Amino acid sequence: MNARRLLAIVLFLFAFLPAGVAADRGSITNRTLRWPAADEWIRVITLRDYNTRVVITGTAVLGMAAGVLGCFALLRKRALMGDALSHATLPGIGLAFMFSVATGGTGKSLALLLAGATISGLLGLACILLIRNFTRLKEDTALGIVLSVFFGAGVAVLGVAQRMGGGHSAGLESFIYGKTASMTAADSLLIAGVAVVVLTTCLLLFKEFRLLCFDAAYASAQGWPTVLLDVLMMALIVLVTVVGLQAVGLILVIALLIVPAAAARFWTERLASMAIIAGVFGALSGLAGSAASALLPNLPSGAMIVLAGSALFVFSMAFGSSRGVVVRWLNRRAFENKVRRQHLLRAAYELIETAEPRPAGERSAPAIFVTALLAKRSWSAGRLRTEIARAGRAGLITSWPAGDKIKFTPDGFEEAAQLVRQHRMWELYLITHADIAPSHVDRDADAIEHVLGPEMIRELESLLDAGRALPVPLSPHLISVAPGDTRNT
Repeated sequence: MNARRLLAIVLFLFAFLPAGVAADRGSITNRTLRWPAADEWIRVITLRDYNTRVVITGTAVLGMAAGVLGCFALLRKRALMGDALSHATLPGIGLAFMFSVATGGTGKSLALLLAGATISGLLGLACILLIRNFTRLKEDTALGIVLSVFFGAGVAVLGVAQRMGGGHSAGLESFIYGKTASMTAADSLLIAGVAVVVLTTCLLLFKEFRLLCFDAAYASAQGWPTVLLDVLMMALIVLVTVVGLQAVGLILVIALLIVPAAAARFWTERLASMAIIAGVFGALSGLAGSAASALLPNLPSGAMIVLAGSALFVFSMAFGSSRGVVVRWLNRRAFENKVRRQHLLRAAYELIETAEPRPAGERSAPAIFVTALLAKRSWSAGRLRTEIARAGRAGLITSWPAGDKIKFTPDGFEEAAQLVRQHRMWELYLITHADIAPSHVDRDADAIEHVLGPEMIRELESLLDAGRALPVPLSPHLISVAPGDTRNT
């Protein structure tokens, strides 16, 4: 019985499956994915097809404008504003279609549908401002209310519109998920026009937007119209959101505003550089996502654009030169190695000091036993050997073949003296000006001395006469306490 069933299954696969696949390859309902051929790659890369040129140009320009504007939205803490406003456009799309059909039109005019989306989005913006300014509710609550109420109203309106004549053929539901593949040259020109308006406004009001993002209270105190600037910024967000409905839909349009700006934040600390990088990332997201959708037609363009931007974000988060995880980990590791090396050099110098006095300015030093260093620092033997080897590779110390003794090189001795000098200057500063007892000052000085900059060193030298008189001041722990002074008790 089992053999018969197995034979029947095999016969079915060989008899029906190849025919089904062959028939399905030419079907418009085919949802299988295959790797593109070489000629398909060339056609997309060289932009031979008219529709590919239109879509890639439109999405790239849209991504650039959204990335630049998203920098201000991100720093102004308006990250979810685009999401709320995009959902607020849905009722306007349905009502615009119903109005067109009621007046004898077909309801397929993109300009009319986007006009309705703009009006509905501005109404949602007004509701957010009213709730935020005239009630005790916070802005996040206002965003949540407008997003949910307007989206619910939009779904209800679309339900009515779909039952009207031509409602389904109008493809109103495509505004929810985007319809990049059906973008025309007129749509691309509309997106380009809005992008020019947004970029020009951001350029002309760059100083004002920057002040609004970083210190709105100060801008208001200086007489700047902060409310007007805030409304203008959110109006630009509405414009980008409305034209982005054609590309990625109202659900994913927030990604075009936030993801490129968030990715750019990992690369720089300056707003101008951040805006440029975000614009480039937004354009690359639109270009790469549209190209991927052209190579793999069964993948939706809007989703591919968002995934391309997400890939740039993940790469920036990992390798960003300013705030990247890998870079920060490497910097942290280098700083820890620097601190441990400084501890090793300072401990060795202090052992030489206690062993035998030397004339001031002498650069030579006797050998030091590793066992004495081990007792000086609370390190394990393995850690101490590692630090000795690292300092040896840096040319600061030399070690005996047996590994039981080390000795400063001239450069190492000079660096160690400078480190001890800075440490003791900081100790003297804390004792003199921070009223810290000499018996407790070492750990406080040890925690901060490694980040002293040249400016702070010069300031300490100007405050402490001992820093000028001696190359390396005496340790404050060895200075006798004046009678009646109880700071070290």
